[in-house]
Amino acid sequence: MSYDCIIIGGGIGGLQAAIQLGRYKHDIAIVDNGSGRSTLCKEYHNILGWPDGVNGDFFREAGKKQALSYDVKMIEDTASSITKNEDGTFSVHLKNGNSLQGKKLLLATGMTERIPELDGIYPCLGRSIYICPDCDGYEISNKKTIVIGSGNKGAQLSLLLTYWTKDIIYVNHDLDEIDKELKAKLKSKHIPLYQEEVSELHYKEEGYLSGVTLSNGYKIEANHAFLAMKGTKVNSNIAKEIGIERLENMHVNVNHRTKETNVPNVWAVGDLVNHSQLLSVAMGDGAQAAIWIHKSLQKELAT
Repeated sequence: MSYDCIIIGGGIGGLQAAIQLGRYKHDIAIVDNGSGRSTLCKEYHNILGWPDGVNGDFFREAGKKQALSYDVKMIEDTASSITKNEDGTFSVHLKNGNSLQGKKLLLATGMTERIPELDGIYPCLGRSIYICPDCDGYEISNKKTIVIGSGNKGAQLSLLLTYWTKDIIYVNHDLDEIDKELKAKLKSKHIPLYQEEVSELHYKEEGYLSGVTLSNGYKIEANHAFLAMKGTKVNSNIAKEIGIERLENMHVNVNHRTKETNVPNVWAVGDLVNHSQLLSVAMGDGAQAAIWIHKSLQKELAT
């Protein structure tokens, strides 16, 4: 079967696009392997209508159910490669050996966070351990907070977080070099710096941090932490295969109005694109891209 549009990535941006396109009554397929960033966050507190928080899995499950109501095809697999066909359509090759054919393509493959391998960390994400300061900086207002990070990246986040709290401790978990200028700024802001790995997390109950133990045995008590780890990956290699323009940071370049890439009939949304990495932004991206995909399909029917 040939689809009007194949969406690679079933996170927030991909699902919102699928819902919008489904409401236009197009034949849509989503390929998703269930490993997006929205699966990590147990509580979002910056979403309109959810002042007490809502988790990413809720949005994903509700989005899937809504998309299915519009006959969107859900395919649980990984898209391993893309071929642009001579007739301008696309073949999406799956890990299971099958291929899908589509007139249009929407990439919503996002980013993959590097999370330290520490027991108990995943239930804490979004509840007491955070990644995005724009999403969760407010949660640490005037509270003692540990930044677990990598060299300069962790130092920069530690300094940024002083907007919300002055009680910041930086643990350079990766033992990476820190620029002298950043070290001086940490000192001027009275941010203690520990050049040690975190060996253990402590929590009062699942999801709620109470402190960490460092590799030298020293224990730091705190109920909140931020991660600032190197190794976060933008999942744009599949886009490169068909000549899609990427920026130096590996994010995909798009037309900011339409979300279309430099390759005709291919759009990109969400964290794959170089902008604020917010759930609400990904949702808006998905809706906007869907509108322009629909326009493109309608234009073809009229010719």
